[in-house]
Amino acid sequence: MMRMLTNWTAGLGLAALLAVVSGCQQGADVASNEGGDSPSPRSAYAVDVEPADAVPVGEARENSEDGQDITLVGLVGGSSEPFVEGLAAFTIVDPKVPYCAAEEGCPTPWDYCCQTDDVKTNIATVKIVDASGAPVAQDARDILDVKELSTVVVKGKAQRDDQGNLSVTTSEVFVRPSA
Repeated sequence: MMRMLTNWTAGLGLAALLAVVSGCQQGADVASNEGGDSPSPRSAYAVDVEPADAVPVGEARENSEDGQDITLVGLVGGSSEPFVEGLAAFTIVDPKVPYCAAEEGCPTPWDYCCQTDDVKTNIATVKIVDASGAPVAQDARDILDVKELSTVVVKGKAQRDDQGNLSVTTSEVFVRPSA
């Protein structure tokens, strides 16, 4: 089981990095957080109370160690497709990194195509796991009512790979209401 999770983590990290380096993808619709309503939790993994003492993704990448309890905040994104199809996993980017705008020639602002160098050191993968630690085989968008550029606060365990990539395994995700 541990070997499977290690391979899964390495695959997600590589996929996220390749997606960031590939740049903008044409023809996608821009997601928005219009309406300002708080998303309604759709599962036990979406919590109603924001965890305290969250640190931005970039700071967590610099200071966290493998196996450490961690709470971090970020925006869903980092590639043109930040969600892992069929699994409750996605990438988040430090809020300090500005995402791209349509005026900059980027129809998918959540891929940060105008900030690829900054994203490399300010991205993390969030993996939702069940009580036994197994990956949840449902789409994160469905169980969290979350989309690209949503701000999330994640409380879980840090996982570091040999390249320094950060993943967080969690069963608690708070989605901040849009402004």
